[in-house]
Amino acid sequence: MAAYIRKHPLEIPSPSEKYWLKDDEEDFFLQDPDRKRDELPQPFRMINKLVMLIFENAMEIIERREMLQEAQKLKVQPTKCLPTAEFQVTGRSNCLAVSGKYVFVGLSLGLAAFRVSDYSQVCAWDAVTTEICAIHASDLGNEHHVLLAVDEMGLVWLFWFHKESFLLINILNEVEDISKRSTCVEVVLSPGGDYAGFLLQDSTTAWLDIYRLPKDSWLKEMEKNSGAAAGLACRERRSSWTSVESPVSANKTDVKLSLPVLLLKVRPPKPITGSNFKSPLDALKKVDDDGVLGLGHNHLIKDSQWEQQEAIFRSAYREYLEAEDERGSKEEIPRRATFHFLPASQILQVGPEIKVQPDVPAGISVHWDGSHNLCFYLLNRSLKDKMDSDPKPEVVWPCAAPIACSAVSSCSRYLALACKDAAITIWDKHLGYPLSVTAILEERLIRSIHFLQSSAVTSDKTPCPGTDPAYPTVQLLVLCTDSSLYLVEAPGSGKSSIELLVDRPEDPNLAVSAVAPVLVFPSTALVFFWDGTVSLMNIATSQIYRLSTPPSYAVASPWQPVFAVDSVNWCLLLQGDQQQEPDALAESRASHSTIFIFYFNSYPLEEAFPNLPLQSSQNLPWIERCNIFLRDRSYLLPDRQKSLLGLREQLPEYWSQLQAQAAAMDKKRRKKP
Repeated sequence: MAAYIRKHPLEIPSPSEKYWLKDDEEDFFLQDPDRKRDELPQPFRMINKLVMLIFENAMEIIERREMLQEAQKLKVQPTKCLPTAEFQVTGRSNCLAVSGKYVFVGLSLGLAAFRVSDYSQVCAWDAVTTEICAIHASDLGNEHHVLLAVDEMGLVWLFWFHKESFLLINILNEVEDISKRSTCVEVVLSPGGDYAGFLLQDSTTAWLDIYRLPKDSWLKEMEKNSGAAAGLACRERRSSWTSVESPVSANKTDVKLSLPVLLLKVRPPKPITGSNFKSPLDALKKVDDDGVLGLGHNHLIKDSQWEQQEAIFRSAYREYLEAEDERGSKEEIPRRATFHFLPASQILQVGPEIKVQPDVPAGISVHWDGSHNLCFYLLNRSLKDKMDSDPKPEVVWPCAAPIACSAVSSCSRYLALACKDAAITIWDKHLGYPLSVTAILEERLIRSIHFLQSSAVTSDKTPCPGTDPAYPTVQLLVLCTDSSLYLVEAPGSGKSSIELLVDRPEDPNLAVSAVAPVLVFPSTALVFFWDGTVSLMNIATSQIYRLSTPPSYAVASPWQPVFAVDSVNWCLLLQGDQQQEPDALAESRASHSTIFIFYFNSYPLEEAFPNLPLQSSQNLPWIERCNIFLRDRSYLLPDRQKSLLGLREQLPEYWSQLQAQAAAMDKKRRKKP
């Protein structure tokens, strides 16, 4: 078939100047729409880029959340547990405390007591101008209870509760001059109600007051005044609009109980300044006994040396310290302290002249914010010590970094310290040596630490199986500031381990707001989230149960939930708010609150908790407790046991030898021309 083929290819003519685009042509953007964005004048180009960047970031967030939702649907949903019972509280509840057969609720208008058997209100203490923000209670037996309540003004109210009636004993930090009033920041009540500690602060400083509560005297005084106590006006509930003077004056005039005794007044450590000592002997003479030297005040560094080092440091890092100097020029905020009541142990030893009761604390441990030292103070101090003098600690533990938080186990045997460099140390106070030293490798700050109930399950990590093994596996739950959760396991024999349980969430609503161990189950804790979710988590089996309020309610203040764990009746008390319109919701909160009860026995928890809870050593007979203690001591090496027992007796001899050696060196120095 014939076809026409061009002999020479068709050439494209070169562009001519007449076809070039002119800047003043009106149809310029219509011919090249892609260049419209590049030719926008400022600041429209910048605005357009910012809008497009925001749009792209929003799309990435939406896609990421959709992927998380799809992944969440594929996961096994935790078992949902609804509350077993509930009861209403008149007024807004701010705090809860369970003690024996009663539940004490801190209200916006005073206090209220409810019976655990049927959660019916038995009495109330009404005060129009007193809003209780924190409450602590201790059961003294025979339906006697001691209560410590802190109001919104920082005043500490000491109550005695018996026969369904409140008795106001005293307001501990009340003064006539309001300008000299101190506010209470934290309250700690010792187990058994023998001692109470209060962290107080004013406009310039902070300090710690430790009181002995004369509960034996209170029991005798209440027996003598049983007739007057039965007629207290608090037995019947008064109207919320009655005067605050009526219940207070009635309590004070009917029955008067002995006031608590102030034992210690601990102040923050003084800053280390230059020394005035001329020789080491002068510094040694300053301490005339075997007192502690760990606070660092008895040294030989002069003021000029401090100033020289400070000048060198500031000249090297001047540009970084300008912002810090501006902050330092402001008024210093009072410091905070964390303290715990401790029994006598190898770490905190008492003399033979002091009688120690096993269930009564013998001392306290204190560490201040920003301090490297953990200080131990004895509570049974001699009468020759002046109350207004600054007491010296019996033991000082210096740490490599400032201490962030601390915790004591429920059996008071283990003490845990977490420093700001993420190092965690668990001490066995009975044996007197560290059980575990570990650290979080990631750059995260530790917010709080909590001891979990030890598991009695026989495993490779517990060489002595049983209900109370000689070498139990200690579990510590660590909560970081970024809402990540870690588990530290420290077996009595073996290497400790650290495990990441919950990583830092991408969704802010999934951040952890609070953690509370559940001592009725081994390796179990309650985890509260910002979205109002409450989870009962078993660390050992990775089982999670979701404790949910009814659909018409939500957890009240999920960032600071109001709850209490009743270890005797195996239940959780949790406050919930009804979901209504904003105006109706505010009115409902002011009129009443709802407390939900979650009984753990009413849920199918056999899969998550296959083993029965451990029996606490506090409830065991004395013979069993002595056998356990002797069995623990038998695992010590003979040489180490001898050195630990004789350490306190050898200290005075070593101290006298040191003083004699210093005196000989000083005498030899003076003989030289």
